[in-house]
Amino acid sequence: MKVVYDPETDTLTIIFRDEPVVESDELREKIIADYGQDGKIVSIELMDASQYVSEPKSLQYEVKKAVGG
Repeated sequence: MKVVYDPETDTLTIIFRDEPVVESDELREKIIADYGQDGKIVSIELMDASQYVSEPKSLQYEVKKAVGG
């Protein structure tokens, strides 16, 4: 998984799989989901990201512990 912020376009993209995009769908205004050949999601793109993300140039990654572990 990769997260890319482009300050020129103010776009934040979360890439789940490194595959060509064959279809895109606007889920809500300024939120776009991209799909691969198999119909599964490849990435999500957020337009005007700085309006929705408090610090688009930083990233915090967390893995939750398994229940009972």
